[in-house]
Amino acid sequence: MYGAGDVRVEEVAEPTIQAPTDAIVRVTVACVCGSDLHPYRSKKAGERGTPMGHEAVGVIEQVGADVHDVAVGDLVVVPFGYSDNTCAICRDGFQTACPHGGFIAGAQAELLRVPQADGTVVTVPADVDPALLPSLLTLSDVYLTGYHAAFMAKVAPGKVVTVIGDGAVGLSAVLAARQMGAERIILMGRHTVRTDLGRRWGATDVVAERGEEGVAKVLELTGGEGSHVVLEAVGHMPAYEQAYGVVRAGGVISRVGVPQYEQAPVGFGSLFGKNVTLNGGPAPVRAYIEDAIPLVLDGTIDPGAVFDAEVSLDDTAEGYRLMDSREALKVLVRP
Repeated sequence: MYGAGDVRVEEVAEPTIQAPTDAIVRVTVACVCGSDLHPYRSKKAGERGTPMGHEAVGVIEQVGADVHDVAVGDLVVVPFGYSDNTCAICRDGFQTACPHGGFIAGAQAELLRVPQADGTVVTVPADVDPALLPSLLTLSDVYLTGYHAAFMAKVAPGKVVTVIGDGAVGLSAVLAARQMGAERIILMGRHTVRTDLGRRWGATDVVAERGEEGVAKVLELTGGEGSHVVLEAVGHMPAYEQAYGVVRAGGVISRVGVPQYEQAPVGFGSLFGKNVTLNGGPAPVRAYIEDAIPLVLDGTIDPGAVFDAEVSLDDTAEGYRLMDSREALKVLVRP
């Protein structure tokens, strides 16, 4: 990406092993993420392009001398954050904050270098049905980011949950909240095709209104009490304002939409007065991925339904355009 709206597909040098803990993965499927749209809309033009993409499923093609848990030929899911998965932070379940980790870049490509391969990639059966690859790909980020929002908010049976945002992460949060037994799930979104998928995945109510009108509608649906849990999957200030407007006293707001702001209200009129808990952050998908893979393989969940368009690697720029214009919810990329 060279700047806002300027995505190019170029031939570059193949990645190589730079550390003995690296692996090289030949990408089978990748995708465009909603978070990729933030720089697509705002990145300043530059002479050097930024490698894009952080979600991938692929086959191990080469490993460094200190990689022992995966081997050449293994089919793997590549989480968007790499980590050693052995340090104290990782053992606490926050691999995206691993002191030896970082974030994947350049997955929208034929080949990808993955640092800390033993701690990062997770193998899946080599003979997996190819039709399941899109769902497995969601475990690298989007589905498990929605799951993380629900997990951090302690969604449980009997809870009323409001999900803000009908993008792929918001819809994934609906699916995860239903899996956790939420009693009622209110989806705030205005795109019918998307909210229809949300209803299929467990949303009991859809609120198309935004701002104060949307807050009033959620309060009406909840008898004026608000939601025990609010999952904010957008990252813009109006979504955060809606979140503290609809949360119930003593409730939880869990954010996984990448914040496009540095400061947000936490005072009496927003969080303090209601005794509201605020949490969330970059999803440590590595903490959840091994439990999620069997659910995909046995058909318990079908998170790959978020993909409603597909492009070749050569047409990745079109994938960005489709998502930016909301002609597509989430775009699969096949190298």
